Amino acid sequence: MAPDEILLEAEDKMIKTEQVVTNEFAGVRTGKASPALVENVLVEVYGSQMRVRELAGITTPEPRQLVIQPWDATSLHPIEKAIQKANLGLSPTVQGKIIRISFPELSQERRQEFVKIVKQMAENGRVAIRHVRREGLEHLKKAKTSGGVGEEEIEGAEKEIQKMTDQYIAKIDAHVAAKEKEIMTV
Repeated sequence: MAPDEILLEAEDKMIKTEQVVTNEFAGVRTGKASPALVENVLVEVYGSQMRVRELAGITTPEPRQLVIQPWDATSLHPIEKAIQKANLGLSPTVQGKIIRISFPELSQERRQEFVKIVKQMAENGRVAIRHVRREGLEHLKKAKTSGGVGEEEIEGAEKEIQKMTDQYIAKIDAHVAAKEKEIMTV
């Protein structure tokens, strides 16, 4: 594989890792209601697993409240059970044909726990990015030993992989700082 292909593949994997981390962050509760908290919860309906967002409309009529309105009334109770089983610390209540979820004010200790969770998610993302770097460097070494690629080209590609690694770790750090600020804002 050519060094350019190795760099493109590594960057693609780093971009995907960053997206995974930001999607995980969306599922961490802050002081306000967000549809992202429940939209990926899997529900057992129609003999298969489906996400809440595929079964219902999710709205936030108030800053501390989510309303889930299933398109099919028969999926109302399965959605409620799935949210309860998801261990999100949420207690959905059925009111007619909708599910309401109210968010109580978070205590300072609970906010700090969420910050720890976010930092752990970010560390997992950083580890994944470093793994992509290591993988890319191994591919470059193989390209070097198989011949056909110059020493200078390999060194340049190694520096570029390190630069990308630093760049994507910095992006994850920026996402962490933003999420931490969002969680700690009362």
